[in-house]
Order: sequence, then C-alpha cells, then structure tokens
Amino acid sequence: MTAGSAAPSDGATVVVDYGNMLTGVLPSGGTDPERLVGEGDVARRFEAAFREVEDGRRSGEMGFFALPFDREAEARAREAARGVVGCDALVVIGIGGSALGAKALGGALLSPFRNELDAAPPDHGGERGDAQRSGPRLYVLDNPDPATASALLTRLDLRRTALNVVSKSGSTAETMANFMVAWDRLKRAAGEDAPRRLVVTTGRGGPLRRLAEELGTRCLSVPENVGGRFSALSAVGLMPAAAAGIDTGALLGGAADMVRRCESPVLRENPAGMVAALLHAADAEAGAGIHVLMPYGDRLRWLAAWFQQLWAESLGKARDRTGAIVETGPTPLPALGANDQHSVLQLLMEGPRDKAVVFVACRDPGEDVAVPRLFGDDPAVSYLGGSTLFQLLDGERRATADALRRAGRMNMTLTADRLDARSLGALIMLFQIAVVYAGALYGVDPLDQPGVELSKKLARELIARPAEARSRIPPPDPRWQV
Repeated sequence: MTAGSAAPSDGATVVVDYGNMLTGVLPSGGTDPERLVGEGDVARRFEAAFREVEDGRRSGEMGFFALPFDREAEARAREAARGVVGCDALVVIGIGGSALGAKALGGALLSPFRNELDAAPPDHGGERGDAQRSGPRLYVLDNPDPATASALLTRLDLRRTALNVVSKSGSTAETMANFMVAWDRLKRAAGEDAPRRLVVTTGRGGPLRRLAEELGTRCLSVPENVGGRFSALSAVGLMPAAAAGIDTGALLGGAADMVRRCESPVLRENPAGMVAALLHAADAEAGAGIHVLMPYGDRLRWLAAWFQQLWAESLGKARDRTGAIVETGPTPLPALGANDQHSVLQLLMEGPRDKAVVFVACRDPGEDVAVPRLFGDDPAVSYLGGSTLFQLLDGERRATADALRRAGRMNMTLTADRLDARSLGALIMLFQIAVVYAGALYGVDPLDQPGVELSKKLARELIARPAEARSRIPPPDPRWQV
C-alpha cells in the first residue's frame, strides 16, 4: 500500500487516494501522515469515533448498516416493482432523501436518455445503451413547483402510469401536495384500476400507511431506524431502481462489501474513516470547511446532490451531543467535472484556502467515443484527434487534481473500478459510513435534523391558518425594499 491510498481488500470496487491531503505531498499545509498511524492523534481520534459508531450500530440506532444484508426487504421491493413494469411510466413522488436516492441510482445506472427510448419486448435484456429500454420510463417529482407538476402530468398517459409516493412520516407537505394532485388525476384517468397503479413507501404509521390499508395497495416500509438521507438502499431507492431494470442485488452486494471494509478501527485500513478523518481535520485545523464533491462524469451529477444533503443535514448542528452550543458543520458543495473547471476551478485554485475537494473517478467508462483526426493544420486542436472523450475527461480530472496539489490545495480521489451497480452501492455506503464517523469527530448527532423543523411548522401554518400565520410572520418592511 502506498502512503496515499486506503488499503483496499481484494476485489475492492472503490479505492480512496488521499495523498493530496498530506504534508509532504502538498508543497505546504495538509495533514502529517505520521498522525494517521499508530499513536498519532488523528488515528486515536478516529478509533474513538469508530467505537462510538459501533455502539450505535450494535444498538440498532444506525439501521442503514443493516440494509445491504436485508434481502427480504429487497425481495419485497422487487415484487412491488414487478407490479408496475407493464406501465409506460413510473413517477416517484418524494423530496430530499425520499427522492435523491432514486435520482442518484437512476442517474448513474440508466442511459441518460432512457426515457426517450421505446419500450423493449418483455424478453429483451434492456442493457444500458441498447436502442430500447426495459421497464417504465422513470420520473421523479420532488418539488411542489406547479410548472413542473403540470407539465409532467399533462404529458403522461395516466392510464398507463404508476405512482410511487415516498414519505417516511406519511405527511411531508411537499410530497403529499404533489401526491394529492397526481392521485386525483390518476383516479380520474384509470378509474378502478388506480390502486393497482400505486406503490406506497412509508413508515409505520401516518396518512400514507392508512391510505394503503384502505385501498389494499402495495405498501413498502421504511425502517424506523433509517432516516431519509440514509434510505437510498432501502425500499425508497430499491423499488424504482428494480422497476427500471437496475441490478439491486449487485447494488446491495457492493454496499455490503464496503460495510465489511469499514469494520476496522485502524484508520489506514478503513476507507470511510480516512475520508471522514481527513475532511474533519481539513475543517477543524486548516479552516477548509467547504467540502467540494466533484465527480467526473454526467451520470454522477445526482450523486453529488445526494452527498450535499447527506453531509449538510447530518453535520450542520447548533448543539453538540452534550447540549452545548457549537454551531458547527462543514458546507458541502456539489460540482461536476469537467464542466465546473469552467466555473469554480479558478476559485478553488486561487481563492480562499477554505475548501477541500473530493473527486470521484472511474477506471473503466464502459463505453467510449473516439475523437476523429481532423483539423490537422491547426495544432491548437489537432492534438485531440486519435484520443477518446474518456481520455480527455479523465485526463482533465488528473490534471486538475495535480494542479490543486501544486497550489497547496487539499484534495482526494475516490476511484471506482467501473460505474456499475456494485461500485455505486459501495460509494453510497462509503459516504454514509463516513458521515457518521464525521458526526462523532464533530461531536454532534448525525442522525437528527432539528434545524428544519421550525420552517416546516411555519409553512404548515401559512397554508392551514393563514390569518394566524400573518401575525407571526411579519410582511416585508417597505423601508428595506428598493
């Protein structure tokens, strides 16, 4: 093992290369690698964080650890998915973690233009990139924006559309409003067949659970000890993934592999631990509290958005576990390579040293496109001929990481063997484990989100009791308007 990579097990699907976070590799700054081993203070702090997380895992508090091994839940999700594969479209209705998981899975593992393909015959394999698709078109309705909801529901043939409404509480305002609109239209279009076009994914109680029981429709459970931002590998993400033809067994298999790789309290042997420990040190010691996740490849765009919620909602806390006011937490920033080399790279290279960058790379793109040899008389562009688009994309990623290193800017790279279900499951689990380690290092509870409750309460009052709400939420003061 080199000094800058987390020790991968045989057949590892994701490797963490953290050399560009270390003193000696960087021309200035970074974490001394001696602190990461033996009695080094970072290694000791991680070991304490690991023990805290293991206690939470054993107590059942951190239920996401068990999801990759719950094959009964996977079977129920796949069975529900089989009930909608004959539909032309599946609309997932949720918000936050109840939607971002499905977006991250679908975005990474399905053809970018899959919804534009014609349906394949039932015996068609439906491999990504084929001229036909298996399963229904997949849409996610995750914001109560009337323009989006109206455009989508007007476009779809609701007689051949299925809905999957996802809310653990069963009362999430944005989700329920979108669902009420879509369900009303589905009932009018499909009549008595509407309940067979509905899959409910929810917690133990609440309005959605009661509705599913009244209608006798398919109902999948979100485990009580799994929060929304940790639910991508539960029925929340598995049902739509299975309906679209994603290999959920491989997805969970990759996640299970990552759980096993992160069972060591030795920092240099724990990939999620290394990510958490170095990003925490970057924030706490070097003032680099902005953590940029920058995958190289369009298919991982939604993974970056999913990471943003996971990192922000888990670590941004007013109080620590003792109740003391700390107002702590890093700021996650999603970016996309190579696009954002043309938007934020200048800031990353020469702006304040308050950022650490996490790149996500892939060794094998699965498919590639050759760049033809054209414009031979113009050396400014002719050098591109004979290469491939992936060579350009990955070359720019490597060059960007090294340019940041030379400028003394901390960065690390997570490299997957290939972008398939197994590697994606490993990546998702790595980040989930890393964030609970980071919660222990910051001294906060990574599983709650008390800061969002006040805005939910005020929004409910604005809709349900507008007169009362007006007295509590003052209108804009014209003195402060221009």
